[in-house]
Amino acid sequence: MYGRRRTQNRSGRRINKFLEPCLLLLLHAGESYGYELLDNLERFGFTENPADPSTIYRILRSLENNSFVTSRWAEGDSGPARRVYILSAAGDKYLKLWVSDLEETDKILNRFFSKYRNHMQLHHSNGKQSC
Repeated sequence: MYGRRRTQNRSGRRINKFLEPCLLLLLHAGESYGYELLDNLERFGFTENPADPSTIYRILRSLENNSFVTSRWAEGDSGPARRVYILSAAGDKYLKLWVSDLEETDKILNRFFSKYRNHMQLHHSNGKQSC
């Protein structure tokens, strides 16, 4: 049980970091507010509560503190004003860096999965049982 919780926590940290380029890409399409961004994370395969709103807003604040996004208050059609986030020129460059890094990571992961599949096929064809 303890090992499982640790794995979930580490995975959660990786996913939380991956939320950053997802948010940047969503903002590249146009300005948006936090809950709308949260809803649109579904486009990236996050189907069940990818993060709580406080995580999204924490990431947005960090992006804003680093000048990758800006924000302003916008009056809504109904209800109170909402903070709207806009991608900056620096954020556009940062998104490109993320994409470059993710493409390299994708190559490494694909090599890993290919080696894993080959190993497991060989392992099973030799009559060995998995652990």
